[in-house]
Amino acid sequence: MKSAPMIASAILLAALGGCQQGTGSEGESTDSATQRAAPDGVVPDSALPDADASAAPDPAADEPKKSIIRADVDVGPTQAPPVETVHLVVPYPAKGAKPDEAGRALLDGLLTTPAFAAGGAITIWGHSDSRGSDADNLAASRRRAEAARDYLESKGVAKARISVVALGEARPIAPNRKLDGSDDQEGRARNRRVEVEIAAPQPSAPASPTP
Repeated sequence: MKSAPMIASAILLAALGGCQQGTGSEGESTDSATQRAAPDGVVPDSALPDADASAAPDPAADEPKKSIIRADVDVGPTQAPPVETVHLVVPYPAKGAKPDEAGRALLDGLLTTPAFAAGGAITIWGHSDSRGSDADNLAASRRRAEAARDYLESKGVAKARISVVALGEARPIAPNRKLDGSDDQEGRARNRRVEVEIAAPQPSAPASPTP
């Protein structure tokens, strides 16, 4: 009779132990189901990096920026553009050996050129059309060239700087007659002219090295 209560106690203990094991398994199953139910791409909070660690300052960001331009580079003085020879054509009226107002304005413009300021030599060629004799045309071309020279001298140009050459009708730049033999008035007007050239100064020779 004493064995019956003992058997009953053993059965009760065994039943209680089974309930506890079932509860633990159910809890583990619930956590696993929750993890499986998480949608794709969602990271649990426990897997995120520490915000304080990711916000650490970058020491390189506080360094001053360095310029790539070198302050010690010497580019040297800027060289002036080379002086070029100046050539000018001054038309002359049909009657008269002196330049008109338009011609004087052209001669005045020569005085502002770099070649004139550099002291270049001045050459004046006198020309004529073909009307008249060769001797008359040669004399007319000389008078035109000398009139241009005198005008430049009146502006302060040294006479020794100017050379005069008379060419007469030998160097036309336009026809003096048309194909039918008649006078070409426009061509003759172009041939009555002086040409003025201011030469660019010759470059100076480099200094000889001292022995």
